Amino acid sequence: MNQQLKIFNGKMILPDRISNGGSIIITNGKITEVSDRDIATENATLIDAGGKYISPGFIDMHVHGGGGHDFMDGTVHAFLEIAEIHARYGTTSMFPTTLTSSKDDLLNTLDIYEEANEKNHEGAQFLGMHLEGPYIAKTQAGAQDPRYIRDPDPAEYEDILHRYTSIKRWSAAPELPGALKFGECLRSKNILPAIAHTDAVYEDVLKAYESGYTHLTHFYSAMSGVTRRNGFRCAGVVESGYLMDELTVEIIADGIHLPAPFLQLIHKIKGVQRTALITDAVRGAGMPPGEIILGSLKHGIKAIVEDGVAKLPDRSAFAGSVATTDRLVRNMISLAGLPLHDAVMMMAATPARIMGVFDKKGSLVVGKDADVLIFDDDIRIKMTMVNGKIVYRAD
Repeated sequence: MNQQLKIFNGKMILPDRISNGGSIIITNGKITEVSDRDIATENATLIDAGGKYISPGFIDMHVHGGGGHDFMDGTVHAFLEIAEIHARYGTTSMFPTTLTSSKDDLLNTLDIYEEANEKNHEGAQFLGMHLEGPYIAKTQAGAQDPRYIRDPDPAEYEDILHRYTSIKRWSAAPELPGALKFGECLRSKNILPAIAHTDAVYEDVLKAYESGYTHLTHFYSAMSGVTRRNGFRCAGVVESGYLMDELTVEIIADGIHLPAPFLQLIHKIKGVQRTALITDAVRGAGMPPGEIILGSLKHGIKAIVEDGVAKLPDRSAFAGSVATTDRLVRNMISLAGLPLHDAVMMMAATPARIMGVFDKKGSLVVGKDADVLIFDDDIRIKMTMVNGKIVYRAD
């Protein structure tokens, strides 16, 4: 017998509009009907939205941790706890993200992902791994551990790619020796190559794009802007991102990594369709301020959470964010001046398109997975549903 749910009496955030008073039918974890009216049903379990918003679930395509845990901790428990903590704030699916590390630690994290993915039934769904590093520029390391930074090595990455089908994205600096062939290898396996932690100039980015790099990781953070070479000005990765319409970007919209004028500028130039919101959250997300470890508890580096962001202990640089997806949407409305509909699209439909899962995620459309949120006017999450299952409900 089909398990049927009906969510009604809310303002539905649809792909092209916000519909007042509509309803949505969910059958066996899939959306089977969407209407501007209250759909008549006989045996469905009813969920009254109470006049609040009914939204597609938020997709976080770049997240390292939360709730005191990091994906690099190397435990199934850490994976599951991170999935649960972020579900409370509206994340219905995510791409667990690594940090620059030894090959052994990276392989262990990928092994743990496989096990955790089978046991993840109470939090945001895992859609595949995002590897950030170790192929990055030392000059743009940020909070990445410089001990493990290295150039792309075919013997290493081909072995990793042969072992794991869970890798869906890999971020690297395209100016490094061997990085263009690395990008071509990733594209041949339908993995997204992304530009990150880089000192590339415009000409490097053009070559990278031709080799398959189509996305910019945490736009503005750990990447070159206008620079000089032998006295001549060169456009950096930031300017390349603006000039090349084909490139998509992701932004840490915590209001700290990128203050309001930057959020407004990015939206004005790149637009909703090419800009995804990400948390880039570390283990301090959902936790009070204080000291944390960035990366694994065993091999990570110290950081401190204060002023709503993670910093290196000497406060010389940010060390990831402690944002949650609801905060990102709120900030795009309050700081960037976006309408709610556009802010939600940047947290749902746009990351779904970039990561190649728009056929099943990112919008309230018949046939897609029933990843649904209910939240109030302040984007405070009241219910999180993943594949038709309620994983969080506010008291």
